[in-house]
This record gives sequence, structure tokens and C-alpha cells, in this order.
Amino acid sequence: MVNTGLPLGGTCVNVGCVPSKRLLAVAEHGAAASDNPFDAVTYPEEPTVDWADALDGTDDLVEQFRQENYVDVAEHFETDIYEGYGKLIDSEGQRPSSNRTSSGDDTTIKVVDGSDEGAKISGEKALVATGSSPWTPPIDSLETVDYYTSETILEERDLPESIVMIGGGYIALEWGQILHRVGVDVTILQRSKRVLSGMEGQLGREIQLAFREEGIDVVTGNDFQQVRSPASDGGAEAVQQGVAVETIADDEPREFTADALFVATGVQPNSENVALDAVGIETTDDGTIRVDKHFQTTNPDVYAAGDVIGEPELETVAAKEGNHAVKNAFGDEGASIDYDAVPAVVFTSPEVASVGTTELEYMDEHGTCTCRTVQMEDVPRAKAVENTDGLVQIVKHHETDEIVGVHMVGPRAADMIMEATLAVKFGLTIDDIIDTVHPFPTFSEAFKYACQAFRRDTSTMSCCVE
Repeated sequence: MVNTGLPLGGTCVNVGCVPSKRLLAVAEHGAAASDNPFDAVTYPEEPTVDWADALDGTDDLVEQFRQENYVDVAEHFETDIYEGYGKLIDSEGQRPSSNRTSSGDDTTIKVVDGSDEGAKISGEKALVATGSSPWTPPIDSLETVDYYTSETILEERDLPESIVMIGGGYIALEWGQILHRVGVDVTILQRSKRVLSGMEGQLGREIQLAFREEGIDVVTGNDFQQVRSPASDGGAEAVQQGVAVETIADDEPREFTADALFVATGVQPNSENVALDAVGIETTDDGTIRVDKHFQTTNPDVYAAGDVIGEPELETVAAKEGNHAVKNAFGDEGASIDYDAVPAVVFTSPEVASVGTTELEYMDEHGTCTCRTVQMEDVPRAKAVENTDGLVQIVKHHETDEIVGVHMVGPRAADMIMEATLAVKFGLTIDDIIDTVHPFPTFSEAFKYACQAFRRDTSTMSCCVE
């Protein structure tokens, strides 16, 4: 393995899933007093969050995960780790990929930077799993101002009083809620008409409502014009004093100002300077590596997996893709992934989760849709614990009754989505779910309620019917 940039383990353990989910939990506990729905519970004073201490604890957790789950595992399997920037070189004298053989040490990686610079590693096959990096949109003058990303914010021990965020995907929402709950005034600006624009429409609308009720300003439908920053006097020593985002929203020019800017507009594949073209590997216009369904690139000796091959950019998907790529490279197993059965989760409060086909996608394909939506406020467990934000929507096949899509917002949605994922993956029908006894009272009953809504009026149903 050749690794550079982030330490061993890549995005998820170092700057992605692990630190963000811990900080979401820190922020949730920090907001416990203000979110308390019970009159019987009182707090003597508002809790406070020591952000620097929270980051220190997060760093300790990341270091532990990195050591136990990556460094120790690599050592266990006697994996050689080369620190540096790897480039593919043509060990067969730049011959076209169509003339390549597939025996012997046909692929070579040269380390061109880092502590192991100059090393060459050759083998039968190579796997490109270089991940992705935060992407910056083409907004006028954005390159002239300082801004945070989901990586650099983890280095900031002294948070600003206010932040304006550009972006409305899961990174923007998770970090927006974290920062708001630790005391930062947050404004989220999204280009499209709703946040989470790639998911079922109801989910974005529901989470926007929850955020606005919490005090996070969410403005959608922005046509960004310019980003600028006033600077203090001092010539070459001038420092950035706040930021202003000029945009057009609802056909009206608007300006949003804050102490700092956070850009969370997605990611781009790390495919530059790897010398892919030198060994006949094709990419798309945005740099995504072209692979077939078995993760083989246009060079038969090189496979690719993870964010560098495009959506869905999820750590769990990357791990599965890498696993399948190796099986296919050395065992010719023909392993592939059914991406329609891959769940997506946003770990905000309330949580957002989705798997399978959306209502709009089904309408486009079949010209009809059989869908049902139940509100979390109708679920007994949600009522009992005063946590009723959200909904569950099911999309079923209009002829077979098989569940083809499930989309939810609400408490425990990240855990509830797995039952729905199994239903989509294995073609279960709504009656299969109805016929399965669910524990009462649980949030997971919301999924069963949504299935029952196809068969009866759930408003006239007792708690534990069927």
C-alpha cells in the first residue's frame, strides 16, 4: 500500500464519520436542556460545550480507531505501507492497454514524494482507491477568501461567533447542526430548492422545517453571485474580517454576512497526478475513474474502488467495492453491488435515512406510483417520549406489492433503515412486513405502520393490531 495525505485509514476515521458522529453527540448533549420536552425535568443552568476539549477527545478517539482498525490490522496481515504519493508507471514500455498481458508483475507503482520517495512496487494487479477531497464550486472571488471545510474545521480550536455555509447536503447539515448546538450562529445557503436535493423530496422539506424550528437559518434557491471579505488596514499584513456572500434568492438580491465561511458543496475524486493515462485508464470529465460493474478499469490489470469511481461516496460502499475488486482481480468471482439496496443516512437530529427508489423516480419509470406516508407523531413510541418530528414513506411496486423504496426522517432513522434495506434487497412485500411481529412500543413500528397504511385506515387502528 502507498498512502499520502491523510494518515492511514483515509477520510472516514480521520476527518469523516468518526469525528463528525462524536461531535454530533457532543452537540446533542450540549443542546439537551433547550430540547427537553418534559415539564417534569428542569436544569439548574444551561449546559456549555468546551469546543477545544471536544476536539481533543475526538482526536484521542480517532487515534485509537486508526491504530486498532488500520495500523494493527495492516501489521497483522504483514502489509507493507509506503508513505508518499504513488504514481502508476507502465512497466511494459507504454504499450497500449489492449496489448497488455495479465501475467507476472504487470503493474508498477512508483513513490514520487514522501518518506519512501523513489520506491517502486510491482505486482500482478493494482487497486486505485485514492478517495476524494472537498470540492469548491466556481463562485466569483471564492478563491480569494479563507473558508472552512469538513476537514479544516477539525483544526479550529477557537470557533467564530457566526458562520455562513454554502451547501445543503449531508455534510452541510451535520456540521451546521454541530456548530449551531455549540453556540455558533449558522446560516445555510443551498443552490437548489431544497436541502438533500438528491434524496426523496419530503425528506429535505422535513429537515428544513426541523432546522428552522431549532434556530438554524436555511435559505434555498440561491444563485450565488460573489463571495467577498472586508480586510483590516495593514497592507500585506491585512487579515480577513468576516465574509459576505452575495446571492439572488427568490429573484431578489440578498447578502449574507458572518464571521466565517464554511464550504460544504460535495467532493471531487482524487485522480489527478496518479498517471492514470500513462497506463490506459480512462476517466470522465470530472475525473471519476471509469470502471465496469466488476470494478475493472480500462486497463485490465488495474481495478478501482471508493470515492474515486463516483457515487455513492460512502465509506461502507468503498469497503465493499474494494473487497469485490480484489475478489474479481484474483478469483474472477464477478462480484458486483446492487446500489439500489445501499442505504444513505444523515446523522442530524432528527436523523434522515433512505434506501431504494424515490417516488419521482418510480413515476418517471412506470408512469404511476403507489406510495404511503405516515407521520412520526402517529407512532406510539414517538408520542410517549415526546419526539415526534419526521415521517416514513414507502414506495411499492404497483403490481407485485414489493417494497422498492423507503425514506424516513425521525428519531433512530439511521437504525430503522436496515429493516427497510433488507426488504428492498430481498424483494419483500408490504404484507411480509405486516405479518412480522414488531416489538411495542418502538420507533421501528413506523415502518410497519407505513406498510399497514396500504391496507387500512391507520387512524382507526389500535396500538398493537396485527
